[in-house]
Amino acid sequence: MFRRTCRVFILVFGLLALGAGSLARAAERPNVVIILADDMGWGDPQCYWPKSKIPTPNVDRLAGEGMRFTDAHSPTAVCTPTRYALLTGRYCWRTRQKKCVLTPYAMPLIDRKRTTLAEMFQRHGYATAAFGKWHLGFEWRRNDGKKTPPAEKNIPDKVIDLSKPYLDGPCDHGFDTYFGVDVPNYPPYCFLEDDHVVSPLPNQFRPATNVSTPGRGQPDWQFDRILPTIKEKAVAWLRRHAAEKKDAPFFLYLPLTAPHIPIVPNEPFRGSTEATLYGDFVAEVDSLTGDVLNALEETGLAKNTIVVFTSDNGSPERNGKDGAGPFNSCITDSGHDPNGPWRGRKGDIHEAGHRVPLVVRWPGRVRPGSFSDELVCLVDWYATLAAVLGQPLADDVAEDSFNVLPVLLEKDRPGPMRKSLILHSDQGMFAIRVGPWKLIRGQGTGSFFTKDVIAPDAPSGQLYNLTDDPTEQKNLYRERHDVVERLSKMLDEQIQAGRTRPKQHP
Repeated sequence: MFRRTCRVFILVFGLLALGAGSLARAAERPNVVIILADDMGWGDPQCYWPKSKIPTPNVDRLAGEGMRFTDAHSPTAVCTPTRYALLTGRYCWRTRQKKCVLTPYAMPLIDRKRTTLAEMFQRHGYATAAFGKWHLGFEWRRNDGKKTPPAEKNIPDKVIDLSKPYLDGPCDHGFDTYFGVDVPNYPPYCFLEDDHVVSPLPNQFRPATNVSTPGRGQPDWQFDRILPTIKEKAVAWLRRHAAEKKDAPFFLYLPLTAPHIPIVPNEPFRGSTEATLYGDFVAEVDSLTGDVLNALEETGLAKNTIVVFTSDNGSPERNGKDGAGPFNSCITDSGHDPNGPWRGRKGDIHEAGHRVPLVVRWPGRVRPGSFSDELVCLVDWYATLAAVLGQPLADDVAEDSFNVLPVLLEKDRPGPMRKSLILHSDQGMFAIRVGPWKLIRGQGTGSFFTKDVIAPDAPSGQLYNLTDDPTEQKNLYRERHDVVERLSKMLDEQIQAGRTRPKQHP
């Protein structure tokens, strides 16, 4: 009841803050749909990599009807940090999560005082909904009377009371409604809705497998039902919104669970591609995207809706055997490279870890069939959508987010919207991009997912010119001391400053 009252207050306060003139314009404000694939590589959609062996007609269609970004990046090469950055406009390594991802039953990562993208939309009178993988933590009730410390890891499954509502979930961070899972390969193995576990309660212990950690789940829980159910819920919500509240704008966030492990494509997608079970699962993601696009068109919502399709990081390149398969096995088994021409894979500081597909459609505003090679990041969506709403950003909000709306609209501008970008591997290795230069602070990949073989005489860092050497083969760290020094200084300053977006008010 308290949270529902707070949400009503936020909505009323937001409507009052808009003023009468802004309310008149509210109906003209675009709806926004963000589809975030999980572990889908730059080389999977055919509109990015013609050599792809996976048919992706719906993502390709989006690209043909909108803008395709070729130099887009996730801020970190793994999922929890990217989700945090997308929803807050802030690099995740500025929080307690300095590397890796949240573990099962982890405490929430988004501070209660930090405004999210969904809350910004709520304040502008938008209906907000999320369907899919959260992986940003919940405050689960415990049956031992204790409170879980924020940074606690390896919380025993048996102390979690799944019969009671959890706190600090999506509905406490700006979403009117939520349905999905925390992480598909983490307990509890069940669906979550708003602030509670969907019955029946998951009281059956499931041992660890090659694709999941031990913990409680429902007796009949099936991994292959997760993605279709998320799709069904999201499409039903869109149709219901169109029927009941068509004049009210909406923000729909779809953080998918695929093609992440467990790799479990459903019929008719199983065997539909030449790129192993992984490719089949990507095809199912593409089909889901098409179902969302069809629902928007059939309800008349498409013409006033921004659709964003992207991925949280690069692909681990697994073939899907027994739900996973070895790293690189998709390539060796089929010749399909999910990460296209880029070096590395998911988790890496090299390009394949964080360079992701990013396609944006906005009818009447974004030119069909356009593309941009401007440097952008998923952390930039906060500032960009704030600009769409005409919402100024306070200095303590979205500190690392840059407005790339002029890029989308192909407006004249004096230079790039983003002059630098900090990148991060799953094990906490830093890199910085400035123009064609990429400085990596450390040796190897910086990743759990790739076994490093580092020569004894290797330099202590890495420097690549991506214009001349896009696949990061020639390390110029020892030859270009001037660039190393300049970029190192920039990286240190931006880390220590606590922000990269300039303050608006000195």
